[in-house]
Amino acid sequence: MKIGFDHDRYTQMQSEHIRERINSFGGKLYMELGGKLFDDNHASRVLPGFKPDSKISMLLELKDQEELIIAINADDIEKNKVRGDLGITYDADVLRLIDAFREVGMYVGSVVLSQFRGQPQAEIFQKRLESLGVRVYRHYPIAGYPTNIDLIVSDEGYGRNEYVETTKPLVLVTAPGPGSGKMAVCLSQLYHEYKHGVKAGYAKFETFPIWNLPLRHPVNVAYEAATADLNDVNMIDPFHLEYYNKSAVNYNRDIEVFPVLQAIFERIQGESPYHSPTDMGVNMVGNCIIDDEVCREAAKQEIIRRLYHSRCLERQGHGNEAELNKLEILMQQLSLNDDNRPVIAAARKRAEETDAPAAAIQLENGKIITGKTSSLLGPSAAMLLNAVKELAGIRDEIMLLPPAVIEPVQELKCRYLGNHNPRLHTDEVLVALSVSAATNPVAAMALEQLPKLKGLEAHTTVILSGVDMNVFRRLGINVTSDPKYQTRKLYHR
Repeated sequence: MKIGFDHDRYTQMQSEHIRERINSFGGKLYMELGGKLFDDNHASRVLPGFKPDSKISMLLELKDQEELIIAINADDIEKNKVRGDLGITYDADVLRLIDAFREVGMYVGSVVLSQFRGQPQAEIFQKRLESLGVRVYRHYPIAGYPTNIDLIVSDEGYGRNEYVETTKPLVLVTAPGPGSGKMAVCLSQLYHEYKHGVKAGYAKFETFPIWNLPLRHPVNVAYEAATADLNDVNMIDPFHLEYYNKSAVNYNRDIEVFPVLQAIFERIQGESPYHSPTDMGVNMVGNCIIDDEVCREAAKQEIIRRLYHSRCLERQGHGNEAELNKLEILMQQLSLNDDNRPVIAAARKRAEETDAPAAAIQLENGKIITGKTSSLLGPSAAMLLNAVKELAGIRDEIMLLPPAVIEPVQELKCRYLGNHNPRLHTDEVLVALSVSAATNPVAAMALEQLPKLKGLEAHTTVILSGVDMNVFRRLGINVTSDPKYQTRKLYHR
């Protein structure tokens, strides 16, 4: 995979910039963390070279200076709100995050229950956390938030919230998802710190949009595609343009709330330390792009993938018409279509030739490998086998998995496990290949090629099963699918 982003430069430059921001506020900084810290696959897809854990690697450079507060909205606990990407509730994700941070050596100081109104499930969760040795604090709703400045910055507003005791110069505030109250926690802490005579500052750490890239740069447009469900809109920051006479990219929600934040800063600190919402950020990602064209192309692929994902969701009855329309508009803005993703035409051509579902994957050298439906294999499984054969230099006529290997698996599926489809899925093929590798050197050589599939682009002419989708995700293959089912059945697993 071609590299467009310098991970090492980012780790050094970003950590140094955060240190400078801490010092600028006299040694205490509350930093709101936007987006994902772990498994930031969107960033790694649109900025090839950015690792899914790049932000964690950077923050580990500051490990001795930082601690974490995890904010969770008490209403989300009460409603059992679920993270769509992980399929777990927000309160369960708090526990997951604490474990994940501790595993890498980062200190989680406390959990804040925001918007707390005595919700029963929130109280139960607090008791559970405290029984596990985690400190918990309650922050309460404020009438008229965020515009009622007189009430917000008062003893009946922020002053009513429980003061979170912290010991480190850098306090990172994160959450399981949006709407958790991260910014409110930071500002409430500023109020209490100044009441205690401690000077402190606030900053925001988000990867996207990238403020020093052009507004319609594909990487920034890909951010709009990723947040199409939230209807975020990238904009030129008017406050930054007016004060500095320089263009900077931000997004609508931060721009809309900035005058209110300025007023809150002025009430707490006497004056606002920032002249624009862009000033509040510490993002140095744009300075670490080393090949702009590589990142542009990667971002274009991400936008197309988002569109096809939305189309499939609509076909499955989970779609959002407004989200789909926005993605179509973003495609038009960059003049993108199916021709920008060669695997789409290759898969469809193979499906037309065989009159059955097909799949295609593009290798790093540009060559496209296809897979067809057969009595033994599904198209995705066939494509994977054909791809690893090509990468290993194995002749096409050599069968990696002869019928004698596949048929016993089919018998297990249909005779003993009650399946009606005898064709092997991708996970079953990979297990069969790994078993064959124990005695077959050719199969072993093919198996060793699997890491080379990471980052490759693929397309299938039918909606993937959950099993196949999970395998592609684990292998790191970026796959799209036509919004069609393989059969006309009403029920699809």
